[in-house]
Amino acid sequence: MQNKHWSKFQLLHEVVTNPNIFIKGEHSYYSDCWDNGFEDSVVRYLHGDEVSRKWEPRWEIDKLHIGDYVCIGAEVVILMGGNHTHRGDWFCLYPFMDYIEEAYIGKGDTRIGDGSWLGMRAMIMPGVSIGEGAIVAANSVVTKDVAPYSVVGGSPAKLVKHRFKPSVVNELLQLRVYDWPVEKFEALKRYLCSSDIQQLKSAVLAYETQK
Repeated sequence: MQNKHWSKFQLLHEVVTNPNIFIKGEHSYYSDCWDNGFEDSVVRYLHGDEVSRKWEPRWEIDKLHIGDYVCIGAEVVILMGGNHTHRGDWFCLYPFMDYIEEAYIGKGDTRIGDGSWLGMRAMIMPGVSIGEGAIVAANSVVTKDVAPYSVVGGSPAKLVKHRFKPSVVNELLQLRVYDWPVEKFEALKRYLCSSDIQQLKSAVLAYETQK
């Protein structure tokens, strides 16, 4: 992106070309302030980029799944499995090419849940799942799964707080907000920009009664 500025961003569905990255919906974005954009700077070591897509992979490729309405802050790093050839359980950590297939251990798919927010310069380690509506604080290193509607921070990232009471979180998850059709989401967006769960539930009921 030219003419860098903190107000600039990339809509992920418009820029992602790697076949191993799956973007849900058309609203998730990356705050592309100072680097070379989402695919070139954020996603690291994932087979299928501009160079490696020409290669024949030696092992099953871990995938990256990103939900809808995800906010990714500037200079976030999402580490993937392609570089995992340093075996901590071997005497020598060095990735010798003649044993590279034995050295590689996949970490599994990485999942960034709907409506989550990754703060500036956060690092997401391979195989981690970030729950719906979760917040990862700036400069955090996420090594474990993050629960829906929780806030984590630090290195390694630990739970700071839950955004809402467990009962409210359960109700939000049951509503499956981010799976709603566009028309329903737009009609009820005003109630999503609030913290009144009863008002939201009433609005949902009224909407569904009208249909």
